[in-house]
Amino acid sequence: MTAYDVAHPHGLHVAHDGPRQAPPLLLVHGSGFSGSSWSPMVPALASHRHVIRVDLPGCGKSPPAPSYAVSAQAGRVAAVLDDLGLRQVPVAGHSSGGYVATALAEERPELVGSLALISTGPSGEALLPQPALLRVLLAPPFGPLLWARRTDAMIRRGISLTCVRPVEIPDDLVADVRRITYRAMRGVLRANTGYLAERSVPERLAALDVPVLVIFGAADPRWDPASARRYDAVPHARVEMLPGVGHIPMLEAAGATSELLLGFLAPAADTPPVSRHA
Repeated sequence: MTAYDVAHPHGLHVAHDGPRQAPPLLLVHGSGFSGSSWSPMVPALASHRHVIRVDLPGCGKSPPAPSYAVSAQAGRVAAVLDDLGLRQVPVAGHSSGGYVATALAEERPELVGSLALISTGPSGEALLPQPALLRVLLAPPFGPLLWARRTDAMIRRGISLTCVRPVEIPDDLVADVRRITYRAMRGVLRANTGYLAERSVPERLAALDVPVLVIFGAADPRWDPASARRYDAVPHARVEMLPGVGHIPMLEAAGATSELLLGFLAPAADTPPVSRHA
């Protein structure tokens, strides 16, 4: 497996793993995270795919942007694929990364071959009450001050609060989460709310002619797990629930999530089994 990073001219940091001649797979992280959030899954995925991980604007190693609108983020991701000369790429998005992936398919359908949405809330009303720590960090007037004083321990605690299994949080993910500013994080969250207010994700997907895989933790503490069944109304969609898994299957059940994703991308006979151990 080869791995290398590039600073992209369109303002996004991009990481490549696996052989460049392999079929591509684009991974899009969720709010405040980075491409590092996929790290536990990368070895399995890169054994079969050229894995492309982007850091969205203001996240990880990508600089802030004038706009965090979901459509604007999708436009920057489209520019990456254009520069790489790729079309009909399978795209997987975690949480709000699923909104960016969906917007990419809406605006540039020729770029997207299939969609995999992992822990992507279908609509605003499916959002559950958030942990007190996260609410305090994001609420004015003290939020900006507390945000600037976050420690690695606080970041790890915040991530673990959205999981229901003990998880090993990669050090590079902690470092990347530290980089996002309070202003950028608020901008991203406002943009996500606006995107859902316009139209739900299942409604958007129903208008697209693209295969869809939905993976949801059956114990997700961020989004009502029952809301995953709303995706059943989407033609060509398959919904998979992971028992005993919370909001971050990449950390909580990397093996099972990798197996589902690889099985979705290729016939079972062509995809060797992946360990289901997290």
